[in-house]
Amino acid sequence: MSAPQEDARFRDARSGPLRLRAMDADDLRILSALAQDAVFPVSEMSWLRGQRRFGLLLNRVRWEDRAALGEVERVQSVLAFEDVGAVRSQGIDRADPNAVLSLLSVTMDEGEDGAGRILLTLAGGGAIALEVEALEATLRDVTRPYRAPSGKLPQHRD
Repeated sequence: MSAPQEDARFRDARSGPLRLRAMDADDLRILSALAQDAVFPVSEMSWLRGQRRFGLLLNRVRWEDRAALGEVERVQSVLAFEDVGAVRSQGIDRADPNAVLSLLSVTMDEGEDGAGRILLTLAGGGAIALEVEALEATLRDVTRPYRAPSGKLPQHRD
């Protein structure tokens, strides 16, 4: 008679890499929550004008596994936006490629016919505005998760 086997536990499982697409405001809220507190160097922002694509290589907190793991992990992810006609920024020193930015939220002010302005709000008062013909954003993990060097969750002042 064999010993009873223990059932698998949810906390033992690790979710796979994220591959999300935002096509409407509800989708964008989910994407924004998962990208909150991601950090990235200025040098990892790219606007491909001819392809009408803007992207960031982020080091994001793995909020989706936080409760199950009990430790803080990050993963590198690409956050990309399609149909981008213009990019503007404020409060960002583009001349300092070593400057590290922290993403707080991603929102959209919708205009007519699905066009609008996507706003990436950064810690410290910086922002990136994207003029788009329609909302099409993706968030895709591109590396394996790693333990956050600080071992702590980001803190926000009230």
